[in-house]
Amino acid sequence: MTAATLPALTIGPHRVWPPVVLAPMAGITNVGFRRLCREQGGGIYVCEMITTRALVERNPKTLRMIAFGAEEQPRSLQLYGTDPEITAAAVRIVVERDLADHIDLNFGCPVPKVTRKGGGSALPWRRRLFARLVKAAVDAASPAGVPVTVKMRKGIDDDHLTYVEAGLAAQDAGVAAVALHGRTAAQRYSGTADWDAIATLKAALDVPVLGNGDIWEADDALRMVAHTGVDGVVIGRGCLGRPWLFADLEAAFNGSPERRLPSLGEVAVTMRRHAELLVEQFVAGARNPARGERDGCTDFRKHVAWYLKGFPIGSELRRSLAMIESLAQLDDLLGKLDPAVPFPVENLGQPRGRTNSPGKVFLPDGWLASRDDDTPPDGAELDDSGG
Repeated sequence: MTAATLPALTIGPHRVWPPVVLAPMAGITNVGFRRLCREQGGGIYVCEMITTRALVERNPKTLRMIAFGAEEQPRSLQLYGTDPEITAAAVRIVVERDLADHIDLNFGCPVPKVTRKGGGSALPWRRRLFARLVKAAVDAASPAGVPVTVKMRKGIDDDHLTYVEAGLAAQDAGVAAVALHGRTAAQRYSGTADWDAIATLKAALDVPVLGNGDIWEADDALRMVAHTGVDGVVIGRGCLGRPWLFADLEAAFNGSPERRLPSLGEVAVTMRRHAELLVEQFVAGARNPARGERDGCTDFRKHVAWYLKGFPIGSELRRSLAMIESLAQLDDLLGKLDPAVPFPVENLGQPRGRTNSPGKVFLPDGWLASRDDDTPPDGAELDDSGG
């Protein structure tokens, strides 16, 4: 399969073109960022991860996070859970309150606070629990026609791979698609993604398979499709500070060679739009508009270094941009940038966002001893959302 012959991605009743999914990222994929990305190109844009327990217990922060713009179709929500009954209850809330049109289940998180309790990328090792949880979600969502998908990693480490078995179990449970990040939990975000593993999973399943890992440029997505035969791609760190990547992806999947290489002036315009959308989002949820603007600008600060990566900008100006408290301050500082500076092409294809070393995967005591124990792990249900 090549991009030229790739059909639209089908997720239940939803036809998606281009076949691109924005991965949920804690503190990143809020309403403002998703709208900014949607303005660049089509696809599915997933909100920040929501924990099932927090949703069932009506956690105020969690309920505020489940927000979508009027233009978002389908509305995509990722749930994290470890207990089939709590997961089913959370899915029923989503369905009954019409909170989303698509539900993704998180089995890919590698962070220690999650895996040491048996959640995220550790959970598929307990194959019966995994199958029960996925089926509980599908059964709760299917009466309303809401498709459920899963996102996972290859396994805990190279000695404890689960991705093919888990993919088949998810398919048997009735999921609409499976996404695979081609790394183990032990790899975290280090090394290179194993696209051969993604190809193996694609060959094993009948439902659509999405590939995730090391898509830094649109042409990487085309290479992944050609290498693995996947039905679509999942974009995570590659879009940080580069929302125009989604414009490149749309062009690439439509057969166009056009790629965005924005000048510093064009990047500044995008930065201003991003901050404006965040302010709009935070003001809407604040009693005090001034506080909402300050919170929106504070949320924007983390993006500054990603946007300016590789551009020749003085450290003082960079530092000032990363400390803004108002749109007026941002406008003043952006006005000090040289708009004619070309895009630093040497940064193309380079990793962005989190990069780290492989590490030990922390697991509950005895976790590896029994694959068929389907008891939900104690204390693994997080009571707050966002990762």
